[in-house]
Amino acid sequence: MKKIDNNNFYNRIIDSIIKMSLLDSINKNKIAVIRLNKERKKLTDNEKIEGITIEVTDDIYIWYAYINGPKETPYENFTFKLKIMCSDDYPIKPPSIKFLTPMCHPNIYRDGKICLDIIQLEGWSPSLNIKSILMSICSLLDDPNPASPANRPIAELYLKDKKEYNAHVIKFNTENKDILL
Repeated sequence: MKKIDNNNFYNRIIDSIIKMSLLDSINKNKIAVIRLNKERKKLTDNEKIEGITIEVTDDIYIWYAYINGPKETPYENFTFKLKIMCSDDYPIKPPSIKFLTPMCHPNIYRDGKICLDIIQLEGWSPSLNIKSILMSICSLLDDPNPASPANRPIAELYLKDKKEYNAHVIKFNTENKDILL
């Protein structure tokens, strides 16, 4: 009977496990890259969103978007820059999105992060995409959700006095339009 070299046997098992996890990582990466390329092509070619421009970078995982403020809101006549960062786990996990332009909004933190359920892990679904997220952000600019505030003082002002809120936001946007976070 041949004696089994336990060290060699275990090393081969460990090597197999490492190779499988590397393949899994490569497959996730491949899925993310294919999906992101398709989405980017649609958004820059034939499925452009009115009021939104996508800036193409060399890194498929990092995008920039420019949103024109919705009409008849205090964001009208201003353009806001966002950074969209995806991981190898996209579309299983949502992208990380934040405003680079300072924002005065009930649902946007001072550091630019956005309080929006669909970009949180609990509210995310792989059937969503960057287009749907950007459209939701535009909708949020048009119709804030003060019940889920990221900026409580601004949410309170929005609820108390919309006219004063609008004037405050326009002043803030004017003073910060050339600044990036």
